[in-house]
Amino acid sequence: MKIITVILSFTVWLFTAGCTAENPEFKVTIDETVKELDLNRYLGKWYEIARFDHSFERGLVGATANYSLTEDGKIKVVNTGYKGSFDGKFNQAEAKAYRPSEKYPGALRVSFFLFFYSDYWVLDLDENYTFALVGSKSDKYLWILSRTPEMVPADLERLLNRAESLGYNTGNLIWVEHGK
Repeated sequence: MKIITVILSFTVWLFTAGCTAENPEFKVTIDETVKELDLNRYLGKWYEIARFDHSFERGLVGATANYSLTEDGKIKVVNTGYKGSFDGKFNQAEAKAYRPSEKYPGALRVSFFLFFYSDYWVLDLDENYTFALVGSKSDKYLWILSRTPEMVPADLERLLNRAESLGYNTGNLIWVEHGK
């Protein structure tokens, strides 16, 4: 039953993704991705500080993403979180990702389901790999990630300004609760 629900949800998502109106203020192209991305430095645990609402993450608190390399050189992605509260059901989703072109090192492709891949574009990243802004060519997807559960206000402001300059509506961000 669970797999049927996933398939139906994905089918609806595919249909509606093609039917949504484009935001004329949205400016993101693959050229906006970071010019350098050392995958070895990007690997490891990231805390989700904020995100746009999606059915696949709705209501999650304590959300994290962990990236590691697989033997075949791809990236293993493990997203985790708790439904509703830290006492809620623990959720974990695994995916695979890869870099399709060395020309755009910050443009990755990620798949949580079979051979269906989506954009995972690193749009901003500090030199120490402590915070990142991740989006896609759609204005429906945006994440603010940090190596720690809280960010320095100036770093957060930098990412919010970058997102807004690209046409993202940062007023739609959901701020993720993290435990003590």
